[in-house]
Amino acid sequence: MSDDAKSAPLDRATVGPFDESEANPVRPYIDLGGIKVLPREGLNLRLEVEEQTKRIVAVGLDYAGSTLQVQPFAAPRSTGLWEETREQIRQQVRQQGGRVEEREGPLGPELLAEVPVIAGAEGSGKRLARFVGIDGPRWFLRGVIGGAATNDVDAAAQVEDLFRSLVVVRGGSPMPPRDLIPLKMPATPGSA
Repeated sequence: MSDDAKSAPLDRATVGPFDESEANPVRPYIDLGGIKVLPREGLNLRLEVEEQTKRIVAVGLDYAGSTLQVQPFAAPRSTGLWEETREQIRQQVRQQGGRVEEREGPLGPELLAEVPVIAGAEGSGKRLARFVGIDGPRWFLRGVIGGAATNDVDAAAQVEDLFRSLVVVRGGSPMPPRDLIPLKMPATPGSA
């Protein structure tokens, strides 16, 4: 496998994460622009906004005692970004004094990182995070999993299922690879 080959489970088109063209049109997705989320019991949604630009830069999902932060990026048609992105994450975690190991997970290659956290007066600790990524058609979906799903098998399965239920809406307009696909606030019922 070459370094820029796409990295995704073989059943991605049928099990997800889905391209907009593969998603079930009758399901009641929450439309966040570049990502659509299927609502489920116990799921809390947060939008992470960049302070200066007020641009939504990530979708945070709290579920099964875990957190899943996702970001959709534009990608080239023929090559993937996960290989290169994993290397960048590895370097960032090591620069912060953390430890990182690559392993084969249910979603393909993933990174398990122990990231130092500077807490207030209690000193500092380490936080476990799983970095997952899927290369789709002309997009790349990155996820960061925290909480119970980093070490609890049942929680991990639920969060992986949530990740795979996401729909990426790349749109038809040209975008440079690695650009964040625009995210937006969900429409409130009745305002459409």
